[in-house]
Amino acid sequence: MPVADGRHLCPTRRAAALVLTATLLAAAPAEAAPRACTWQAAWSSSQLSPAADAQLEPGALRDATLRQIVRPSLTAQRVRVRFSNAFGRAPLTIDAATVALAAAPVGGALRPTTVRPLRFAGHAAVTVPAGAEWVSDAADLPLRAFDDLVVSLHLPVEPDGQTAHPGSRATSYLTRGDQTAADELAGARAVDRWYLLAGVEVERCAAPGGVIAFGDSITDGYGVTPNSYTRWTDVLARRLGGRTAVLNAGIGGNRVLLDGLGPSALARLDRDVFGQAGVRHLILFEGVNDIGVLTRDAPASPDQHRALVEGVTGAFAQIVARAHAHGITVHAATILPFAGSAYYHSGAESEADRQAINAWLRLPGNVDSVVDLEQLLRDPARPAYLASRYDSGDGLHPNAAGYRLIGESIPLARLRR
Repeated sequence: MPVADGRHLCPTRRAAALVLTATLLAAAPAEAAPRACTWQAAWSSSQLSPAADAQLEPGALRDATLRQIVRPSLTAQRVRVRFSNAFGRAPLTIDAATVALAAAPVGGALRPTTVRPLRFAGHAAVTVPAGAEWVSDAADLPLRAFDDLVVSLHLPVEPDGQTAHPGSRATSYLTRGDQTAADELAGARAVDRWYLLAGVEVERCAAPGGVIAFGDSITDGYGVTPNSYTRWTDVLARRLGGRTAVLNAGIGGNRVLLDGLGPSALARLDRDVFGQAGVRHLILFEGVNDIGVLTRDAPASPDQHRALVEGVTGAFAQIVARAHAHGITVHAATILPFAGSAYYHSGAESEADRQAINAWLRLPGNVDSVVDLEQLLRDPARPAYLASRYDSGDGLHPNAAGYRLIGESIPLARLRR
């Protein structure tokens, strides 16, 4: 007699069979599916067209090896590197590149056994179109969080238009010829900037949870001793213990609404935030330069002040809405006081602008959470000024203690959700 399947059972017996099947499936031991491995950003820098005083002189990058040291904040076994020609006016050719672990944080020497050639679709060379970025193939290289990773590249032809991050707070090395695999670069020139290097991604079999700090010179680490890794983002990354990437997307002088030293926050949002793999949290810390520049050279009218506040808060609302569309939670930091700044010579109207923008940030529902740095770093007796113990001396930027306090004040539980 043939075995009946569900199609030949009467409705009552078919229903009973379905219930029995569901019961047996529920009782069976569940096997967790392995988590898929994905590429996640472990380090990044925001690219810009450098001002004249941050550019290398003509000819410096012709037949040149550029060796740059970065410190990713994730552990992994495989890495790949993102090179940028975002501000180039013509295609950029890289004809050799390597990754390795540094023998020391400074000096440019490699651990010889760790040198890995980078490939691009299997080839040693790549030509990056003007305005574009290019990610290398994966390289097998065991990497611990906060290891010093060395990226070396050789340029046969000088780029037409430099793409850089001047505020590296780390030393890079430049020499002639293809020295990408050399253990040491004898006689190399030292420069405290990054060129053409946009990011390092690692393969992770853990849920994405990256944090990106989106800001100006206070996030970029103005005043920090090179190679000391004492920016507030470095402090935060160490607190997270290498389990969550912290990416620094600060640019000195950056503004929310208008270009300045680099593209405005709105103009660079796609590349610097949404283009970073695995980001789930955004710390928004911008606005002081918009306020300061408005009255730096001449007084502004009440209508101009009103338009500035509306423009900045409107832009913040845009950033939040677009971040949410990408599944990113937004944590906003209040703008620090800067009445002591001789550079911006803030007056009562500018202070009112700052207070109005901070009030908008604190209003429930405008952002997902607020880190009220103003309350932490202001002078209680003079709320429009930084407290002297956190002031670098220019009335605008925090000192080492101030950067440390910022990094220590951000609640970790919010970033682990």
